[in-house]
Amino acid sequence: MNVLTYFLTAFVCFILAYRFYGRFIAKAVGEDGARPTPAVEFNDNRDYVPTRPSVLFAHHYSTIAGAGPIVGPTLGILFGVGPAWLWVVVGAIFFGAVHDFVALFASIRERGSSMAEVARRSLGKSGFTMFIIFTIIMLVLVTSAFLSFTAISLTSLYPLDKLGLDAGQQLLRTTVVGDQTMGIVGGIASTSVIVITMMAPLLGYLVSKRRTRTWLAFALAFAICIFSVYIGFNHPLALSPQVWMILIAVYTLFACEAPVWFILQPRDFVNVQILYLGMLAMIVGVVISGFQGLTVSAPLTNITAGTVKMGPVWPFLFITIACGAISGFHALVAGGTTSKQLAREGQARAIGYGGMLLEGLLAVLVLIAIGSSLSFSEYMAIAWPDVGQGNPILAFALSLGHLLNGSMGLSIAFGTVMGILVVEGFLITTLDSAVRLNRYLFEELWKTLFETPPAYMRKFWFNSGLSVVLMLVIAWTNSYRHIWPLFGSTNQLLAALTLIAVTVWLHRAKRPTWFTIIPAVVMVVTTMSALVYKLFADYVPAQNYLLIVIDLLLLLLAGGVMRLSIRKLAQTRALPRSSF
Repeated sequence: MNVLTYFLTAFVCFILAYRFYGRFIAKAVGEDGARPTPAVEFNDNRDYVPTRPSVLFAHHYSTIAGAGPIVGPTLGILFGVGPAWLWVVVGAIFFGAVHDFVALFASIRERGSSMAEVARRSLGKSGFTMFIIFTIIMLVLVTSAFLSFTAISLTSLYPLDKLGLDAGQQLLRTTVVGDQTMGIVGGIASTSVIVITMMAPLLGYLVSKRRTRTWLAFALAFAICIFSVYIGFNHPLALSPQVWMILIAVYTLFACEAPVWFILQPRDFVNVQILYLGMLAMIVGVVISGFQGLTVSAPLTNITAGTVKMGPVWPFLFITIACGAISGFHALVAGGTTSKQLAREGQARAIGYGGMLLEGLLAVLVLIAIGSSLSFSEYMAIAWPDVGQGNPILAFALSLGHLLNGSMGLSIAFGTVMGILVVEGFLITTLDSAVRLNRYLFEELWKTLFETPPAYMRKFWFNSGLSVVLMLVIAWTNSYRHIWPLFGSTNQLLAALTLIAVTVWLHRAKRPTWFTIIPAVVMVVTTMSALVYKLFADYVPAQNYLLIVIDLLLLLLAGGVMRLSIRKLAQTRALPRSSF
């Protein structure tokens, strides 16, 4: 089937969903364009700041997107293009976009509160505590998975001839492995990430302290991108995956303590340009290739092979695709920063519902690129080898390289490097943000568990150090093949718990809840089934006690939240309409 069929069908479905289903949900929850938002009501020019919709959408999208909707579909296409594409489209419309929108809306109505605080109002102190613990575990797993991916992709090598380069080429530095000349692909991204990180404080100073104009900041950020890639091509850095893990862990320990304007915000400002450029290149590549007659050659279904590598298509396709269809992490973003910057309540649908649809479109583009531009046998050899961990990020990057080569004539090697750069910057940014957020959550957890927490539990080095150590230990002792299914289950179970908390919250106000409770129930059953399967099929036989404990703890927490939710729903049945 032509690549344009997959792309245009998904695109039309997303447009219609935003136009009709998104509008229906906005009306059902009681969206009121005249009601002051927290950004307006509590404007302090620091955390609560009314922001232009275009600027806020860019911030929200760059934060929720990144590596998740690329890595998940890259792994999930193992089950076949058909099931993966269908879940991304259906999941993004009826699950992920609904989740993001109602989480953002609830946070707005609760004066910019986090989802944990919404859970406190809906489910009480017990629900609040369980929600925090669950979120901490999810963030530890996502940082562990991304740390593993980062270490693998930054050390990527690939045969020079398969990159379309001959022995006399000058584009890539090379090394010899056995009797084969390999192009140093990941090393370019390694150097680029380092250069961008080193230049970030300068950009942050100019934007935050010197109030540099926006257009000039964009120009400087673009120049930093180009300069970092140029240095990367000329001086690729080659280190072992283990060394990268240690260096990145140490870096995140210090970076998560630095002011956000110093590293996190300016580097995100630079990286988002790479993401937008990469997404635009994929769209142009797919459109041109479609008119040239390019078809998706990957199997429409590949259930048997997928079951052997990962497990049954249900539930593992759903938790593997992860962020491309629905993600609990998005609720943390919605309640963490976005709700505090929304100038008008009527803009919530565009940013919450629309932002997730755009992420779903990115996931569709990834599926199309891999399914059409990389032979399935080559994909399997790279992402799911019989021996070794595999390198799904390299599989995506190579597919992008082939797509841009066939459509625009760019070299396969250059397109491949571009693909790794698109993912790598956001892997590092996610590590920064998640460890920083986990520090806050640990501090909140100790306050909840102890009337007066010990002094050391209030120290940043203890909570940041705990977050980093847990991340490093799990990544060091487990491959991404073990971590990703557990992360996917946790991430989507967190989304389900968010939907449950919002369902109780809406029920208190006598608002319709079927559009939140149905996806919540589906995801609870799906994710808990995956956790139970992994527990008895993988973790117990392998005597992996760390993952056994995490798995059991997640099941207990999820069960506790659901039991509490059912009780709260019964208790609130007779309450008068809330004035939320």
